[in-house]
Amino acid sequence: MVRKELVAEEVASIMGNIENVRNVAIIAHVHHGKTTLTDSLLARAGIISKTVAGDALYTNYEAIEKDRRMTIKSANISLAFNYKSADYIINLIDTPGHVDFGGHVTRSMRAVDGVVLVIDPVEGIMPQTETVLRQALQEKARPVLFVNKVDRLLNELKLTQEQTFERLLKLINDINGFILRYAPEEFAKSWLINVENNAVCFGSAYKKWAISAHIMKKYNVTFKQIFDYTEKNDEETLQRIAPIDEATLSMVIEHLPNPKTAQKYRIPWLWHGNIDSVEGKAMQSVDRNANATAVIFGITNDQHSGEVAIGRVFSGVIKKGTELYVSGNPVKQRVQQVNLFMGPERVIVDSVSAGNIAGIIGLNNVAIGDTCSEVEMEPFEQIKHYSQPVVTKAIEAKDSRDMTKLIEALRELAKSDQTILVELNQETGEHLVSGMGELHLEVIETKVRDDYKIPITTSEPIVVYRETIEKSVDNVEGKSPNRHSRFFVNIAPLEPGVAKLIEDGTLKAGKPKGKLHWDVLIEAGMSREEARGVVDIANRSVLIDATHGVQYLNEVMELLIEAFEEAMADGPLAREKCSGIKVSITDATIHEDPVHRGPAQIIPAMRRPIYAGLLTAGVILLEPKQKFTVNIPADYMSNIITFLQSKRGQILDIQQDNEQVTITAKMPVSEVIKGFSNEMRGITSGKAIWYPEYWGYEKLPKDLQDTVVRDIRTRKGQPPEPPAPSQFID
Repeated sequence: MVRKELVAEEVASIMGNIENVRNVAIIAHVHHGKTTLTDSLLARAGIISKTVAGDALYTNYEAIEKDRRMTIKSANISLAFNYKSADYIINLIDTPGHVDFGGHVTRSMRAVDGVVLVIDPVEGIMPQTETVLRQALQEKARPVLFVNKVDRLLNELKLTQEQTFERLLKLINDINGFILRYAPEEFAKSWLINVENNAVCFGSAYKKWAISAHIMKKYNVTFKQIFDYTEKNDEETLQRIAPIDEATLSMVIEHLPNPKTAQKYRIPWLWHGNIDSVEGKAMQSVDRNANATAVIFGITNDQHSGEVAIGRVFSGVIKKGTELYVSGNPVKQRVQQVNLFMGPERVIVDSVSAGNIAGIIGLNNVAIGDTCSEVEMEPFEQIKHYSQPVVTKAIEAKDSRDMTKLIEALRELAKSDQTILVELNQETGEHLVSGMGELHLEVIETKVRDDYKIPITTSEPIVVYRETIEKSVDNVEGKSPNRHSRFFVNIAPLEPGVAKLIEDGTLKAGKPKGKLHWDVLIEAGMSREEARGVVDIANRSVLIDATHGVQYLNEVMELLIEAFEEAMADGPLAREKCSGIKVSITDATIHEDPVHRGPAQIIPAMRRPIYAGLLTAGVILLEPKQKFTVNIPADYMSNIITFLQSKRGQILDIQQDNEQVTITAKMPVSEVIKGFSNEMRGITSGKAIWYPEYWGYEKLPKDLQDTVVRDIRTRKGQPPEPPAPSQFID
């Protein structure tokens, strides 16, 4: 029996002792040392040798991760430890740090109760540091801090010990300021971190040492000694007097909550069912004797077992033969196998109990965010992604015989990563794949070629625009082709408050349910009458039934919704998705004979007046933007500002720290997807470091719109000239 199976046996034997379980994610900005730190914990658990820890990067097991030395997906691993004569489990998730893979971090936060935030003190708090910490706090996951690469302050920046102390103290204060701002109000003060209470470690994950209050007390070692040995590069002594695994382990076990503590406050936050119900009480108390409930936060594909759903079990026990409802599906499904994750591999176990993380095989049509339960119940709050796909590429199979394989590969990839959007371009037959950035799309292409063995060709990156309006148009008439039915619609910009709720996932696509949604819409700025009439939400737009006593309307409502969704998915100006549109059906005359009001009659009668109304109101394009944080030597500041502004960038902030300058700018994605990196390196002789993050969509300048629209329409095989409203009015 190999070591990982022994560890799995240990974990399985301990998991019932819920006070000794910790569900933890390691989060950080890219290249700050998450996976390197994870190696030391794996070595402590006996999964890898201590001599290779730091170099092995065990949880970066995919070929593309090894090539790039970068984490591109969350890796799950369950570890058993002995600490102070007691056995503990840490269900660990090593998350990506690059902004393009932030969706993996978002999903992992649903599964964990605490996080280890890793920071490089030379780079400090970077954009993705803020993003991942904010996501953790919003999911009520408690943070602790590991300040990595401390040796860089002494050996590279040549700071004195006093300057190093000042820098580290400022870093802790900045993180605490962030916690006060974003943590749940009831925990804002109690979750603050400090060195004295062992919630902070300083060390070097690569050199395998770390110091904390626990280490100082146990090994009778001081910061001054650590600094002296660091300046001498005496790694052997540092590893002996300040073992990194023990420092990290003590911090995680003593400070991060067990499921019994965490689920008391996390369940009411994540689940909007009746907290006093049997299911609600069972989840809050982590009752292993109750009905099983789990939330799926990841999906992987195994060539032998098929789809493996990765879920956090909140109550009960999941084992082979357990029958579960998957949210939205009225038929129970039987679990065929239960696993624990050991990084790249899975180990079969008899069962996984409440408070732990399980790999579940046998569930069909399961999706990330789904609730799986033994009894029908209110599903958990959907997992909200804070960024949108902004870059698209067209992908085609080189050999037409591989088309079916390509469709299946893209379907699997999109299912395992919800930030990937896959569409079929009906005109060209190409598959349009949208992602968070160029690197995200590059990884998808590599997986299709290498993992699925499908030769493909890809287009240049394409920017994803949106269509919207700023003016209203009333009483636009649409007629069915047979002239037997008529519909009258009003088109208006959607209230900003409502659009924001749809954007952040508070309002879901589809038909709103019940009075609760009315209150949310009214609070966001919609009138009570309109809120009660909302029948569909699609593409950040809303369809309202504002009619009174129209005969047969209910019988054709599904077709009207289909027409509305088609129009919002394929706008009239540039055939891009619409956003922020409010369509109200104000009146209708519908033929009494069902034969004369089928899809071929009703759908065009609704879609055409929507298009006519949008074009009459004046469709404008919204373009995606990213916030860039650029670090450069001060000598290059004026050249970089000029360069960014030449790319239509808007400078938001400039900070100077000695000879280093940090410029924050808002940049259009269309200006940075081609040649930006080479130009930036050329201007700064390769000394610039920059990090993009999603900003949102803003109006495209008027003088650029005509050119952009013509380019998009030509690319999509449409006439370059946009249609006039008269083309859609009968």
